[in-house]
Amino acid sequence: MIKGAWWKLTSAVLLLYGLIAGFSFDVPRLPILNESIRNLYFHVGMWFAMMALFLGSSIYSLRYLRKGAVEDDQKASGAASVGMLFGILGLLTGMLWAKFTWGAFWVNDPKLNGTAISLLVYLAYFVLRQSMDNPTQKARISAVYNLFAFAIMITFIQVLPRLTDSLHPGNGGNPAFSNYDLDSTMRLVFYPIIIGWIGLGYWILDLRQRWKEINTKLDDNE
Repeated sequence: MIKGAWWKLTSAVLLLYGLIAGFSFDVPRLPILNESIRNLYFHVGMWFAMMALFLGSSIYSLRYLRKGAVEDDQKASGAASVGMLFGILGLLTGMLWAKFTWGAFWVNDPKLNGTAISLLVYLAYFVLRQSMDNPTQKARISAVYNLFAFAIMITFIQVLPRLTDSLHPGNGGNPAFSNYDLDSTMRLVFYPIIIGWIGLGYWILDLRQRWKEINTKLDDNE
């Protein structure tokens, strides 16, 4: 885990700045999107946090396969669970945005469908972990599965939507936000808040791991 408190303070400041500026700074007045474009700071920010946590989870799984340290397996599981939290929040904010821009909470879009599939794949990761009692077997099989889950997530969220028709900006021939409506003012909010969301995700992970360590020590002392 990342040591020190500087990154937590930085994340908190950036996230607080992004939340305040996200609602108060001017945004481009675009047809259909209108004020809903502010959701970019939250929906996309949560997606970045999700992918950063899933990436971290896969790295911890790879480290476990190389070294066999129980701590790496625990961190892999923890990062995946926090990543799921941000994934669900990102999906919900995306559905809300879709209702205002596309007219429905859910449409037949490859990125939406790919996201649902990816989250189900990670849900299966936790089901797999719960289905085994042997700690070593659980950790090793879960680590291998986790690496495949990350590859599937990248394929369904980042690769396939770019190869087919999609309503999402930056996919299926649609221009990305940065190419046609992410002006200089929005960039002043967008990039800092992305860092803030990712930092918050790893902060939650750090608290989760510390809580589990405390519970483990308490159980050992009983």
